[in-house]
Amino acid sequence: MRRSKSEVLTYFVTRVHRAVVEDAAALNADIVKAARVIAKEDRAGRRWSRDNAYPGYTSYGSLTDLTARAPCFAVLKKAIDREARAFADEACFDLGGGRLRLDNLWINILEPGGFHSGHIHPHSVISGTYYAQVPDGAAALKLEDPRLAMMMAAPPRREDAPDAMKSFVYLAPSAGMILMWESWLRHEVVRNGADGWRVSVSFNYRWA
Repeated sequence: MRRSKSEVLTYFVTRVHRAVVEDAAALNADIVKAARVIAKEDRAGRRWSRDNAYPGYTSYGSLTDLTARAPCFAVLKKAIDREARAFADEACFDLGGGRLRLDNLWINILEPGGFHSGHIHPHSVISGTYYAQVPDGAAALKLEDPRLAMMMAAPPRREDAPDAMKSFVYLAPSAGMILMWESWLRHEVVRNGADGWRVSVSFNYRWA
């Protein structure tokens, strides 16, 4: 019997954009300082965090004007705007006459032992996080294969499967790193095993 020729075709790629802001030590120090001050003053945010069982503090449910509250957030916005434009190009978005605009920007201070369960960001195009303080053992970002719910009878992947074939991927952040992805990608923050606080700033972009 003659042997057949075969090939593997790869479609429907899920992209995650990773960038590191150069010389970010001063920016990170300013963000951490501002985050602590804002967390102390933001009663509504602390109440929202408590009512929604957020382990630490987040300004997600309370503040929409971070870039006006401290210069460091305006500097950060410029950096993530630049990376969002690059990611939109990598993702081959056809924005027509519109463009991606930062929709919201919020602080996360995750306490030791804290985590954030799996979720997506509806009504957004790109979502992501900038990491300002990442102590040793800090929580990783867990990404889930978006097809997972439809793999009804599929066997699990082998342990030696490449990252592109795994059902879950864990990305360990470092201070100064930006991670961003399309907002439909389900993700979570695993348990923070560090002794200190993990400080980050998350964001959403919309098409306008």
